[in-house]
Amino acid sequence: MPDHVLSLRQLDAHYGDFQALFGIDMQIAAGEVVAIIGANGAGKTTLLRSIAGLLQNKATQVTYQGKSIGALRADQVAGKGIALVPEGRQLFPSLSVAENLMIGAQTGRAGPWSLKKVYALFPILQERKDQASTTLSGGQQQMVAIGRALMANPDLILFDEISLGLAPVIIKSIYDALPDIVGGGMTAMIVEQDISKALSVSSRVYCLQEGRVSLSGGTNSVSRDDITRAYFGVEA
Repeated sequence: MPDHVLSLRQLDAHYGDFQALFGIDMQIAAGEVVAIIGANGAGKTTLLRSIAGLLQNKATQVTYQGKSIGALRADQVAGKGIALVPEGRQLFPSLSVAENLMIGAQTGRAGPWSLKKVYALFPILQERKDQASTTLSGGQQQMVAIGRALMANPDLILFDEISLGLAPVIIKSIYDALPDIVGGGMTAMIVEQDISKALSVSSRVYCLQEGRVSLSGGTNSVSRDDITRAYFGVEA
């Protein structure tokens, strides 16, 4: 097993002629929970989309478990053990809760996560399993999106704006579930606007500013002044 489960080397990303990421270097060790912070438009979602195969890159710019995956399609990346909980949930509106969850299992990967275990993590989903996903609250839909990713039995899970638009009580319940999600040694990257929340569950943090890494370090070693400078590009 390589020292780092995920390595990004000089990762660039483009939307047509627009460049969103510039030479990103990151290394994530197995079992780590790493926070990705930054202002709107900093490139956080683009970063996760690049890792998940939704944006194609040069093969060697993204290395996962020692193999170059930067040029793979999203379904190929998922089959290798990377799952994305996308911003905005992106559930299938015509499918029930249970059917949405089962979409994640189509990778065919073996592992601990099953419908039974997802329902144990989020009991409300078992109560609503036959309902259309669009009839759920925003927080419940986020639970479905997380559960769908877990059903793929990933080794690396990517959370994009996990708490965006949710009530504080729902945010707390989702963050309370995180130890059970990563407790088996799963690696996680969390994109989050709430810096305090992100730092509270992570061992390391990367800050992006205008598509570049402006800060990296252990969550216990970076100061609020460091984060302010990196986040806004100004002196604290």
